[in-house]
Amino acid sequence: MDHPSASPQLAPEEDLIEARAFIDLFMLTPQTVIDENAFRCMQLGRGCAISLPAAPAIGLNRILGLAALEDLEKAYEWMVKKAGRRYLQINAAAAPRQTHDWIRERRLLPEGKGWAKLRRAAPSAPLSHAGEITTRKVRVDEAEIFGSMMCAGFSFPASLAPLWSAIVGKIGWTCFFGVLNGRLIATGIMYASERLAWLGGGATVPEFRNRGAQKALITARLNEGLRRGVKTFVVETAQPSDDEPNISHANLLASEFEQIYTRMNYRFPDSL
Repeated sequence: MDHPSASPQLAPEEDLIEARAFIDLFMLTPQTVIDENAFRCMQLGRGCAISLPAAPAIGLNRILGLAALEDLEKAYEWMVKKAGRRYLQINAAAAPRQTHDWIRERRLLPEGKGWAKLRRAAPSAPLSHAGEITTRKVRVDEAEIFGSMMCAGFSFPASLAPLWSAIVGKIGWTCFFGVLNGRLIATGIMYASERLAWLGGGATVPEFRNRGAQKALITARLNEGLRRGVKTFVVETAQPSDDEPNISHANLLASEFEQIYTRMNYRFPDSL
């Protein structure tokens, strides 16, 4: 992994814990997966640029957690040499005019409505969950099952299952299954560091969606974080609108998360 020097100007801590999770994901990925898929990561201070062209997700092909123009330029020069769809993620509403000028000069165009970033404090006591879905932690001997479910849930090639399997049981990571009548139907992830926790990996088997699996997994991760001393939880999901509601966003608001900003996705031109 590349480690160029970075400016002390920092992005919001809600982005930095997410960037830290993806840096650690890269560090844990088996070398064979890195080599076979041209998986690359560059850490700049506490932010990063990450590239995995075989993955369709923005989350693995983006620049995240950078604020200073000199850092953005370093990340841009690194990312422009990579394949696939590439993005810059940034809180456009908080970015200064110089940053917007820089984005325009490099022909990065906003795509979609962006991602809602949400945060909540740890509960004061363990939460209860009523419903037909139960949850449990993924065992180390179930890592392959977990990785396969993650790939299926996010439309990743099955060959990338070891990417997700590698985090099961590792320091900082807690992986969960949602269970219905003994069947594994959903996944969820928590990465915790320095009393902050990032939640991700929320996927449900299609035929079991809209039955409360993700609500149950949110509760399970909040309780696990509380047990481990987490003080603040952060998560992101697609920004909803009147014509495009997002059940994930609604679940998070119902779980007392608060949206703190919208992070725009600026796509690199395909010709670069």
